[in-house]
Amino acid sequence: MQSKDYFLDKENTAHIDHEKEEKILTELEGQRDFIPSDWKYWLVSLTAFFWSVFQLYVAYFPINSTLVRSAHLAFAMFLAYLTYPIIRKKIFRENIQWFDYLLAVIGALGVLYIFLDYSGLSERPGAYLQRDIIVAILATFLLLEASRRVLGPALLIIAVLFFFYDYFGQYMPDLIAHKGASINKLAGHMFLTTEGIFGVPLGVSAGFVFLFVLFGSLLERAGAGEYFINLAYAMLGKYKGGPAKASVAASGLTGIISGSSTANVVTTGTFTIPLMKKVGFPGYKAAAVEVAASTNGQLMPPIMGAAAFIIAEFLGMAYTDVIITAAIPAIVSYFALFYIVHLESAKMGFKGEDPSKLPPKLKTFLSGLHFLIPVMYLMYVLIVLRQSAQSAAFSAILFMMAIMVIQKPILALAKKQKMNNFIWFSGFGDIFHGMVNGAKNMVPIALATAVAGIVVGSITLTGLGQVLIDVIEELSGGSIILILLLTGFVSLILGMGLPTTANYIVMASLTAPVILTLAFDNGFLIPAIAAHLFVFYFGILADDTPPVGIAAYAGAGIAKSDPIKTGVQGFIYDMRTAILPFMFFFNNELLLIGGVDATDPSDPAGWIWITNPIDITVIFVTAIIGMFAFASATQGYFIIKTNLLEKLLFLAVVPFMFLPKMVMGWINLPSHYISYMIGIMIVGVVYLMQKKRIK
Repeated sequence: MQSKDYFLDKENTAHIDHEKEEKILTELEGQRDFIPSDWKYWLVSLTAFFWSVFQLYVAYFPINSTLVRSAHLAFAMFLAYLTYPIIRKKIFRENIQWFDYLLAVIGALGVLYIFLDYSGLSERPGAYLQRDIIVAILATFLLLEASRRVLGPALLIIAVLFFFYDYFGQYMPDLIAHKGASINKLAGHMFLTTEGIFGVPLGVSAGFVFLFVLFGSLLERAGAGEYFINLAYAMLGKYKGGPAKASVAASGLTGIISGSSTANVVTTGTFTIPLMKKVGFPGYKAAAVEVAASTNGQLMPPIMGAAAFIIAEFLGMAYTDVIITAAIPAIVSYFALFYIVHLESAKMGFKGEDPSKLPPKLKTFLSGLHFLIPVMYLMYVLIVLRQSAQSAAFSAILFMMAIMVIQKPILALAKKQKMNNFIWFSGFGDIFHGMVNGAKNMVPIALATAVAGIVVGSITLTGLGQVLIDVIEELSGGSIILILLLTGFVSLILGMGLPTTANYIVMASLTAPVILTLAFDNGFLIPAIAAHLFVFYFGILADDTPPVGIAAYAGAGIAKSDPIKTGVQGFIYDMRTAILPFMFFFNNELLLIGGVDATDPSDPAGWIWITNPIDITVIFVTAIIGMFAFASATQGYFIIKTNLLEKLLFLAVVPFMFLPKMVMGWINLPSHYISYMIGIMIVGVVYLMQKKRIK
């Protein structure tokens, strides 16, 4: 993985070789890599293309959602067996084995059984035929094997453990025992109903997630990823630690359209990591900055690693409400990473890039302005017109396709170039490749949501959720802080090795209900989304947490650094993200929720939303100050290196800025605004102390 895949031309702009970028990703993820002259390349590409066509068709001409889920998973299964080898040895990666073709066909037909015999299954609910059970067992086994190939062993192990628990429940210790389930009951519940594999998570993947991933893939193919990198570099490159700040900005922008922290690292990191090393960042720190930025990209609305749609579905919320609620914590987290990069650069005495080596700002901004139009259009349709996510994404995709068709001819005319067939028709080729890449990117998400449905199905089958509540309540002794620490730790462990969507589904099914129930029992009325975002944040942090941190391995591969050291440094940078869930748990105003209905805090209809622009500004600015203070304490630097007293003072700022109403109660302040003032005064005191020390 060399930085030469990205290079600076005479105008000092980065150019991305899409084929080389895809090669890096396929190598990193263990995929087979076919050359265009190979017929297998076209088999995979055409299958992926027709999957995208199918999803666009059902978005415009809706059919029964269960049928869509069945076909959606069948495409994913077929592509999984053709593109991911049984093991990652060279011989298996270079060629599709005969048994891969066989498993691809059987696996696809197995999950299509729901589609093919839908009316028959509807007429015999619970009274399944022998063939129903056989198909269910075989297809489930092939689904688990496909997930192992694509996602690694983590999710497979979790699913197998849940099956084991479902079947042997009567033999478990009394605290977690249940009556157990027969093979027939398990197969029927998990495969032949919408309680398990074909449940809500897969439905969201088929109904919403695919379209947004496809939109992001088309944007990337059109050149938006390259544009975001150049724009960030042009705007921030001249400042102290400029390439690192550009990395944060580029990863944040890419995170808006990306559903994978690993893909985000590869897309932006192959350019930004070498530049950070060039200005003096050690390899592991350069990689850690990129990993921390890319991991946070999964928290950034509107996509949130495709989890935003599942959150909306699980909580019965409008999708727009989810992204509005998640906005302030995500933006604050990114601003804090900028600040951390600034502190690191100041500590090590780094300077910015020579402005003469940077792309021109205005020219760079205008060069890709057309990429921002479909994104702004999507946000307008979602937030202002409040259309459904599916409808908004579909229309944005068509808008994006139109831009892809006309952008090169218009650019050629503007430059007075000679027109030829390549210029006129290359946009259609980009659309084809964008649709192929979008479908390929969906394979891990579709399989992850299907297998995660097994976890959801196990909970509804056995009542495991209540068992986990009892266990954590017993361990915590009813202490809300211990409850949060335990659930955060469990979420971090369970999230290791899981893609974003599966990560959230597992957390939402297992640990979020624990927080909600035990918080209510202990007198804390919190909106359901606070608990769900709490576990989601900790699950996502697993992407850069050793020993599994997948994104850390990707960044370390580019930086040629130690992956464990990279992961540890990335987690240190992400400590600011780890405290945010605690802050918005105790201060829901960070989620723009001013209060909840005491009768049912989980019902969004009873939440009091904060809409006053002044209040929102105050909440945002004070959160930024609190987060910067925390970053200075943990990084040991402000204007100069901080001493122990200054670190303690900075840590004292955090509750004053993040939890003003709680502080108001603790020390009997007449107004929570005074808490803000005290926090700002403490920052001012530290500033004066450091100025005095400098003199």
